[in-house]
Amino acid sequence: MRANKTPKKPPSLLSPTGVIKLVTHAMMGAALGLAFGLALTLSNPAVANLLNHGGSQAILVFALTLVTTFAIGATLTGVVFIIDEDKEF
Repeated sequence: MRANKTPKKPPSLLSPTGVIKLVTHAMMGAALGLAFGLALTLSNPAVANLLNHGGSQAILVFALTLVTTFAIGATLTGVVFIIDEDKEF
């Protein structure tokens, strides 16, 4: 007869799999930040006008700010999701 096996616990944040999950969430956030920046620039002529007159520095700061903000937010959301998964088991 087989003994009842307990289900394996999903990996925590500090395991290699947890780190890969967090990096994946950060990359998704960065992609969403770029997409949001593009949509904002295309849909709002005032933003496009500001970026045109600001030069390449303004475009770089605009893009990096959005990418960083979205990536940090997605990573923190990923932390919450992974911790919630750990508590279910």
